[in-house]
Amino acid sequence: MFSYLIRRILIAVPLLLGVVFIVIASFDLVPGDPAALILGEFATESAVAELRAELGLDRPLLVRYADTVVNLLQGDLGRSLTERRPVAVILGETFPLTAQLAGAAIALVLLVGIPLGLIAAMRPGSWIDNVIRVVSLAGLSMPVFWTGLVFMVIFSVNLGITPVSGTGTWRHLILPSVTLALPSIAVIARMTRSTVLEVLREDFIRTARAKGISERSVLVKHMLRNAMIPIVTVLGLQLGQMLGGAVLTETVFAWPGVGRLTVFAIFNRDYPLMQGVVMVLAMVYVGVNLLVDLSYGLFDPRVRYA
Repeated sequence: MFSYLIRRILIAVPLLLGVVFIVIASFDLVPGDPAALILGEFATESAVAELRAELGLDRPLLVRYADTVVNLLQGDLGRSLTERRPVAVILGETFPLTAQLAGAAIALVLLVGIPLGLIAAMRPGSWIDNVIRVVSLAGLSMPVFWTGLVFMVIFSVNLGITPVSGTGTWRHLILPSVTLALPSIAVIARMTRSTVLEVLREDFIRTARAKGISERSVLVKHMLRNAMIPIVTVLGLQLGQMLGGAVLTETVFAWPGVGRLTVFAIFNRDYPLMQGVVMVLAMVYVGVNLLVDLSYGLFDPRVRYA
């Protein structure tokens, strides 16, 4: 297991380095001069040159890349142009809120999505299977921003059960987390159903039942464990999308997380802040996928020796 862990980490390192290079190179792909775009059309040449030096755009790409890697190893993500504070400090204030939102959403996915998929798979073709499939399709079809606004009108404005927006208490977390989780619940429910149905048709399931093993043991020890690898794969992808795709949810509910910070950085053309957000989210995404890879070895011992 230890050698498997080392191999996964060694694969993740060049991937992270590649992501950092793409983010740095994106400055050169922006049409025009990024410094001139930030300062506006009435900026003087000296001001543009000064900002280019501050952003490091006056240096070669490979030099900027090497400096960025060294700074990242020291925890330095640069300095925000609008906030005039270190990007790492700003992300330290906002990322925990996004992690809290994504954590609550992924908990809902686990508690709702997987059980719904199991129920549908154990009764294929029944009315409850059809209802779950229709509800899942509806959850995938509804845009997040529309769902959030509908929930806000119903539960906050009309019923007064939850706050309209902002943070502060656990009640503020209900609507944003449910809104963020709904598409993922639908995806996981459908994936669980199809995977479980496929595993239930395998010969080892029929053999286990023929040996007289209890149905509960067959489902938990044989079926569910073999079905978990594709489910965990999709679950990891959904978590990464939640962290990076919470922009609409956080904007609708005025949740001061990384998603809302990204919108702020884009509107204010704060390139160092945008760069820092993208790098951190990319690292989190790679880290989540690393954990997913490691979980394969827990569910299927054969993976450890692959």
